[in-house]
Amino acid sequence: MKGNVITLTPAAIERVRSLINNSEKQGAMLRVGIEKGGCAGLHYAMDYVTEILAGDEVVNQDDITIVIDPKAILYLLGTEMDFVEDKFSSGFKFNNPNETSACGCGESVEITPIEAFNT
Repeated sequence: MKGNVITLTPAAIERVRSLINNSEKQGAMLRVGIEKGGCAGLHYAMDYVTEILAGDEVVNQDDITIVIDPKAILYLLGTEMDFVEDKFSSGFKFNNPNETSACGCGESVEITPIEAFNT
């Protein structure tokens, strides 16, 4: 695959680095995927993993390795992952050009996979 499925902002790189360094799992990497759920239908999912599975997409940026669930690749193409903090909250924000809508609370999204744009 040419180019990365997902890119990380400097703030996201620093936050992921901090999470990995503080993880109890030796050799941990961050896995990003899409799961069904929420009022808009899908939500972004993240977890620690210690191995790369067949079909996974691997994104290396700076010294950070992100593993992308193969079922999520077409949903995440072109996405920028950021980490934002404000006075009352902090968290990862996905700037995904494939999102078509989001729920009012911001916890779930509707995403059209990239292949649907090519038909």
